[in-house]
Amino acid sequence: MFDVTVAPAMALDAEPAREPRAYEALVREIGEDGATEVRDVFWSETCARLQLFRTLSPAQHHAKIAREAHSLKSAAGTFGYLRLAALALRLEKTAESLGEAEFHAMLDLMDAAYAAAHAQEPQG
Repeated sequence: MFDVTVAPAMALDAEPAREPRAYEALVREIGEDGATEVRDVFWSETCARLQLFRTLSPAQHHAKIAREAHSLKSAAGTFGYLRLAALALRLEKTAESLGEAEFHAMLDLMDAAYAAAHAQEPQG
């Protein structure tokens, strides 16, 4: 739904954690119940994916990291979680060249973006 481009590292913090119109568009397409259900799956799968990243080494698993980051980027973009999608895109594009320290720093940023997006969710 929303395009995500690779942003410079400093610009990633400027990305909003959540674009509310993305979820509204999804509701129009599949209805409130469907959108809520799909979003709940997104939160669960994203939490599991972020935990999976912590078990992988970029030196040994860069292809898997890139695939998982690509999936995360797409899902986060669908729901309008712009900062998380931008970070996932950056991880996808740089997985092969990241060292362990850079990789873990990126994961810390992704965890923070996930938490920020989740905190901006309407409670209802």
